[in-house]
Amino acid sequence: MEGHVLVVPRIEVDNIFDLPSEMLGEMLQFAQPIAKAIEDCFDCNRCGMSVIGLEVPHAHIHLVPIKSANDLNFTRDKMKIGEHRMREIQEMIVAAIEKNRK
Repeated sequence: MEGHVLVVPRIEVDNIFDLPSEMLGEMLQFAQPIAKAIEDCFDCNRCGMSVIGLEVPHAHIHLVPIKSANDLNFTRDKMKIGEHRMREIQEMIVAAIEKNRK
């Protein structure tokens, strides 16, 4: 889905719950303004969050604009988005973060 963002810590840890407690909290605090920006930019009921941890051996959080819990079903085919559109989405989210900071 357009607007899907990954929050990835700098330290390389396979399991998110192996992160130091302070860093886990910092990841959620870092994700909060991004999630609010996603909600501002996309037609959704809210920004959903998922931690699966099976697809790559590096802890990360998925932030996804959702209308229902089914939108967090990662077994569906992945959406293909071109590089130009990816940049547009990035710029939209960054602009919304900046706007919300004011």
